Amino acid sequence: MSVQGQPLPQSDVRLFSGQSNPALAASLAENLGIRLEVTHVSRFSNDNLFVQLGASVRGRAVYIVQSLIPPVSDHLVELLMMLDIAKSAAAREIHAVIPYFSYARSDKKDAPRISITARLVADLLKTAGATHIMTMTLHSPQGHGCSSIPADPLTASGLFSHYFRARRYSAADTVVVSP
Repeated sequence: MSVQGQPLPQSDVRLFSGQSNPALAASLAENLGIRLEVTHVSRFSNDNLFVQLGASVRGRAVYIVQSLIPPVSDHLVELLMMLDIAKSAAAREIHAVIPYFSYARSDKKDAPRISITARLVADLLKTAGATHIMTMTLHSPQGHGCSSIPADPLTASGLFSHYFRARRYSAADTVVVSP
């Protein structure tokens, strides 16, 4: 997180994690040298979620880390609530860091009476307050067109290459299978 190569000061950045992967968010915070802020999540007796960000976001760059992994709907609603909180609390910019975007495969209308769910989720993220989305490589390049806000598809290819080279695996003896 930097502006023109200069690190953002801790006072200008807030990093929060949803419940989907707090260990990843903690690792990101440690690597970036910033604090992972507290997020309070609980449930009411009727199973509705209660979410509260534990630090002021007014005028700051906010990063919210939340994968859309099972239970997908719960994690999506939690992310939407966190985005809405940041927007309502006057965050300057709101980045949704979504390592796994589970609806990315639903990026086209290939049958009648179906939803292009990737676009729907992107629209929900924008409406809730996201000004930017970061996710891992999507199912297909057309997935980037589903969002009307900037989206950065990150890739781990370089990490895999480095891993295999460091262990002196040869290309002839190595097979990588994608799920």
